[in-house]
Amino acid sequence: MPVQKVSSQQAMALCSADAVYLDVRSVPEFEAGHAPGAYNIPLLHVGPSGMQPNPKFAEVVKATFPADQSIVVACKAGGRSARAAAMLEQLGFANVFDFSGGWSGNTGDPGWAASGGPSTTETEAGRRYEDLER
Repeated sequence: MPVQKVSSQQAMALCSADAVYLDVRSVPEFEAGHAPGAYNIPLLHVGPSGMQPNPKFAEVVKATFPADQSIVVACKAGGRSARAAAMLEQLGFANVFDFSGGWSGNTGDPGWAASGGPSTTETEAGRRYEDLER
């Protein structure tokens, strides 16, 4: 199934069912606030000269999730999530949803936080990038 774009409300409904929330923002962005139960696998890392690609992104995603897992891919406002969702589709993931509004929203969607989605700064064990990349 090709990647489907979803709104904030659709993303919340998917995560309430059986989908996992994959936050592809950088570690500092994730730590500042995220959806409860989210996994953090950054598409890009903050580097000395700006954002740099995470060379382990595909490897860590494949090691973390089965190919049939429903995954809501999210970032800050939709740019990184679209790229990451396309990568997951190329890797053979069958149930990928691009949450285009992301955490903070954009002109087409207010985003998770502004739509009333729950948020936290606590991360469940094994869902931080530092735990997943090992």
